[in-house]
Amino acid sequence: MSQYFLIESKSPFESTEVMYDYQLASDLAESGHEVTLFLVENGVLATRSSIIPPELANLSLVKILADKFSLEERGIESSEVNYSIQVSNISSVADAMGQGQKTLWL
Repeated sequence: MSQYFLIESKSPFESTEVMYDYQLASDLAESGHEVTLFLVENGVLATRSSIIPPELANLSLVKILADKFSLEERGIESSEVNYSIQVSNISSVADAMGQGQKTLWL
């Protein structure tokens, strides 16, 4: 199966399109693909444990990363990030592309 690296820059609180992007990640993972969802820019606004949307929290088959710089710029502490989300940095995108993962900016 293929490896997918999906990049989400929009907040689910500002765009209903984001829920379709979460569903795409879920569908790909359920089809047997290895999927990583990288949250960047306003995409990180959904990472706080206190407000994480269920659609994001339920992506159990998807590896979820949140961009450290984007979190810092929005005043979100690493301790506030939901336990299922790993804090990472933008070099994750270059790494995924270098490994030949199918990279999509949603």
